[in-house]
Amino acid sequence: MAYSEKVMDHFANPRNVGEIENADGIGEVGNSKCGDIMKMYIKVENDIITDVKFKTFGCGAAIATSSMATEMIKGKSINDALKLTNKAVMEALDGLPPVKVHCSVLAEQAIKAAISDYYQKQGIDPEPFVGKVPHCDECGCH
Repeated sequence: MAYSEKVMDHFANPRNVGEIENADGIGEVGNSKCGDIMKMYIKVENDIITDVKFKTFGCGAAIATSSMATEMIKGKSINDALKLTNKAVMEALDGLPPVKVHCSVLAEQAIKAAISDYYQKQGIDPEPFVGKVPHCDECGCH
């Protein structure tokens, strides 16, 4: 199973690792059965994601997709962040082996879960904007 240079770079030197204190939105997806758990933290000002951090428990591909996904939504509007797909994350990493595609799906879901949490904290029903976000143990990655 060969990984691209970009995957290896984001695994060895992940961007935006950590937590955000008083985050405006926090999303956690994955499950202990599949072994990959992602937690995303976002800070939002005027509908723009000004900061994003992640903590991922998982394989190198899970760490790389989390890292790339945070890079792709930082500085973007919530609407633009919601348009980010797992396919775009994989393309930005120059691809993933088929057995690791679920990692990019988790990265997309973690962002949506964090935005969903942000909307809930604002007193807004997130489902019309974000859709139904799977909770931990519902990721269906295996």
